[in-house]
Amino acid sequence: MSMFTLTDARTQFTLTDAAAEKVKALIAAEDTPGLALRVAVRPGGCSGFSYEMFFDADVADDDVKSTQGGVQVVIDPASMGHLGGGQLDYRDGLQGSGFHISNPNAERTCGCGQSFS
Repeated sequence: MSMFTLTDARTQFTLTDAAAEKVKALIAAEDTPGLALRVAVRPGGCSGFSYEMFFDADVADDDVKSTQGGVQVVIDPASMGHLGGGQLDYRDGLQGSGFHISNPNAERTCGCGQSFS
């Protein structure tokens, strides 16, 4: 009898390959061992909540942790409730470059894409 595990996609936050590669390059440039990408949601912005991303060496016991594409991603439990099922992408094109979060929990977003409700 084989065993398998089902994972609810709403409990995951993923990075595209492009995002993972860009984050890895940025972490390498920091030249500080043990850095993780912290993704968080904070009150504020024109729609009620805003995204925050930064490198963090302090990982709490209750953080949601995953490693994707060689990048350790950490999210605090309160933020995970807003980010579950979301995805971080990195786009580089003629209209500009940058990170973009696709969030199925966002009912509306502002024009800048950094704020949601």
